[in-house]
Amino acid sequence: MALDDKTRTELEAAVYRRLVEHLRSRTDVQNIDLMNLAGFCRNCLSNWMKEAADEKSVPMGKEESREIVYGMPYDEWRTKHQKEATPEQKAALEKTHRH
Repeated sequence: MALDDKTRTELEAAVYRRLVEHLRSRTDVQNIDLMNLAGFCRNCLSNWMKEAADEKSVPMGKEESREIVYGMPYDEWRTKHQKEATPEQKAALEKTHRH
């Protein structure tokens, strides 16, 4: 089945919205866990949103893109949901994501 560009874009947008809603509901899953297992996290999604906005000359700040992904200001999400990373999580991140 061939999809026209408009339909493909609409389907991709729906999948993105569902992914974001899923991540918002799974506050038990920490960003470091996502990075260690999948190589991306909520912050990556917000960065990609900002990059896409920049490419289209849509004004969007980093905090705005984070709020789109997190569903609330980032600092509020961190206070409510982020836990201190364990030494094991930090070691795994260091192994897989050397910059």
